[in-house]
Amino acid sequence: MNYKNIVVAGGGVLGSQIAYQTAYKGFHVTVWLRSDASIDRSKPKFERLSGIYQKSLETMKPMCGSDGHSPFRGLYPELKTLTAEKIEGLKKNAAEAYQNLCYTTDLAAAVRDADIVIESVAEAPDAKIAFYTELAKYLPEKTAVVTNSSTMVPSAFAQYTGRPAQYLALHFANEVWKNNTAEIMGHEGTDPAVYEEVAAFAGEIGMVPLRLKKEQPGYILNSMLVPFLNAAQALLAKGVADPQTIDMTWMLATGAPAGPFRILDIVGLTTAYNIVIMDPTAADQTTIPGKIAAMLKAYIDEGKTGVNAGEGFYKYR
Repeated sequence: MNYKNIVVAGGGVLGSQIAYQTAYKGFHVTVWLRSDASIDRSKPKFERLSGIYQKSLETMKPMCGSDGHSPFRGLYPELKTLTAEKIEGLKKNAAEAYQNLCYTTDLAAAVRDADIVIESVAEAPDAKIAFYTELAKYLPEKTAVVTNSSTMVPSAFAQYTGRPAQYLALHFANEVWKNNTAEIMGHEGTDPAVYEEVAAFAGEIGMVPLRLKKEQPGYILNSMLVPFLNAAQALLAKGVADPQTIDMTWMLATGAPAGPFRILDIVGLTTAYNIVIMDPTAADQTTIPGKIAAMLKAYIDEGKTGVNAGEGFYKYR
């Protein structure tokens, strides 16, 4: 099956990126959001992405025809075959993606002819279950459903979708235009043919399909990344050092381009908070998870939720 009509449920940090990248690759994309206020909050994210795509493509012009890897693999995978003419065409694609995105709060209308629904709602089990239960009322028989959950496995939600055989995980990394990974993870009841259709779709939107052979909370990327970010947050929560010093230590010692708190700003502090409160001990503020949760909540309450808000652990205005 060739997917054409794509619905992205959720306009948060990753939902907006997935929707924009998919539209950039020429698909018809509808973004479903819960309310008109959610649409208003999401539109600045898409405007920001439009600027990032245009600037990134312009940055690639002097690199045309050179050897080496593309710094923006999701936009164009290799430099050797890239030309200035192609870049102008890609910039046109990026502009059209921004103009052609559709927004709606009507779930039934959004999914009426959907080939695939990409769920990117809050990283909270109750929120996902409520969404799938409602979604199941409206889905056409043909439609596949995937989750972009950062930590939870598809078997936890398959029963609520009304189509477990057509349900699996498709997890994206942040900044999809350059970190173009797509982790594909089914559950025991996932139809292998649907699994491969989703993998093919991931490739068509500029991602590298990474096939997981079994379920794993956190997939590959977050199984490594979350403990790293938790360790950094624990250092801050215990008062060992400030975010800038922790980041500097990591960057100087490893050569990494960004430290853990810069990464947290990209991920979004709301997502980080939703992950940490899954730990039952986070309810006790004398524990390390409890201290981390309280610290993140304080930032969130001040509107400092990360890059998209203009401020998190760092300022971006």
